[in-house]
Amino acid sequence: MEATEGMDGTAGTEIDVIVVGAGPTGLLLAGDLASAGLSVTVVERRPHEISNMTRAFGVHARTLEMLDARDLADELVKTGTTIDQMRAFGRLSLDLSRLRSRFPFVLITPQYEVERLLECRAVAAGADFRYGTELRALRQDAGAVTAEVTGADGTRATLRARYLVGADGHRSAVRRELGLPFPGRSVIRSIVLADVRLAEEPGGLVTVNGTGETFAFIAPFGDGWYRVMGWNRHRQVPDSEPVDLDEVREITRSALGTDFGMHDARWISRFHSDERQVPAYRTGRVFLAGDAAHVHSPAGGQGLNTGLQDAANLSWKLACVLRGDAPDPEALLDSYHAERHPVGTMVLRSSGALVRLAMAHNPLQRTVRALGAGFLNAVRPAATRAMGMITGIGIAYRAGRGAHPLTGRRAPDVALTEGRLYELLRKGEFVLIAPQGAASRTPGVPVPGRVIRASWANSARRDTLLVRPDGYIAWATD
Repeated sequence: MEATEGMDGTAGTEIDVIVVGAGPTGLLLAGDLASAGLSVTVVERRPHEISNMTRAFGVHARTLEMLDARDLADELVKTGTTIDQMRAFGRLSLDLSRLRSRFPFVLITPQYEVERLLECRAVAAGADFRYGTELRALRQDAGAVTAEVTGADGTRATLRARYLVGADGHRSAVRRELGLPFPGRSVIRSIVLADVRLAEEPGGLVTVNGTGETFAFIAPFGDGWYRVMGWNRHRQVPDSEPVDLDEVREITRSALGTDFGMHDARWISRFHSDERQVPAYRTGRVFLAGDAAHVHSPAGGQGLNTGLQDAANLSWKLACVLRGDAPDPEALLDSYHAERHPVGTMVLRSSGALVRLAMAHNPLQRTVRALGAGFLNAVRPAATRAMGMITGIGIAYRAGRGAHPLTGRRAPDVALTEGRLYELLRKGEFVLIAPQGAASRTPGVPVPGRVIRASWANSARRDTLLVRPDGYIAWATD
């Protein structure tokens, strides 16, 4: 292995993976890889600090299932409040309690709580963190990626790894160094965000409404604080324009009819929302994930969740390749883009549709919105599909021709004689589920990794499933 110069000027050995960015996506990825016994270095340009200035706050059911597979979900749920009903536009009501999941709700908790748990896991697993360190350049050859970085004190260093993942946000330095475009456009400007206290409770539910001139969104953190998001068609100003609590109150009153006695803001910000997606999630030995690969409107609260699910998809594939377990390493790594790029596109479209509904201005648009809300309320399968897309429960990956209908679908947390499925997935391996007493074999199926064998707790089940480390079904037979 080629030597790597450390930040202190000393030489070290080549590492397995460099992760650029210590947000939720990078932290989950680093924790997974380190837990698999791989050497991981995390490069983060920001200093090491915890801030409550966070835009993301909603953790959906599928993400909680993935955190459950890392023994983090139950602890995270304790940090926030759960909501199983979502109301929008005065008529639409989605009942999340009908989700077939151990987590039939959306968890409202600050992003920094997610980051805290993921960082603790990554550190405990042995990931090397270099905060205050910025990527300046990268190059790759047939065998490795070389990254030039600069520390907070100006010290330059060279890091060399088998693979590198850019999880460094919408202004990604990794994407810039790859020379990749980030096509798209700004979909909405001058959104205001605030964390406030309310004199009157809005019913404990996520509340959203749009009048055509304004829209507002309120969600409880569960500790007396509420997240408010709002927009005013007639006040489109740059992100740098100051925002105060009076502006947030005015927007909320216009959209919701009341400001609920809003007071004591601990944080107020203004931002704009883009819809963009990089055309390739993989370039040789370099991958992009999270906001470095895709950004979209905040409608539906899918940004944080989509990034974490990118990481969960990529981490086990890198681990299999680096441990020498993959029969076809290049095909396995290519499958990251093949599976996650369409999901990113779907999220762009669905979140964009939601924000355009909220911004509906003319009578025709508002009539269409009302009809759509009525349709979802009246037709349960349509509402179930909508909830599946927003929460991630309904997301599936395309299977090959002739594959079993379950291939590529999310595996629910089924009961096994050895325990819950997602408890077994905590080992980071494939799980082969077979009927009780049956021979646990997968004839003709190449498995890129190690396999834990398990049996259905229900003795009547006769099917066999091979579940991937990220909780999706790789193969099935009746």
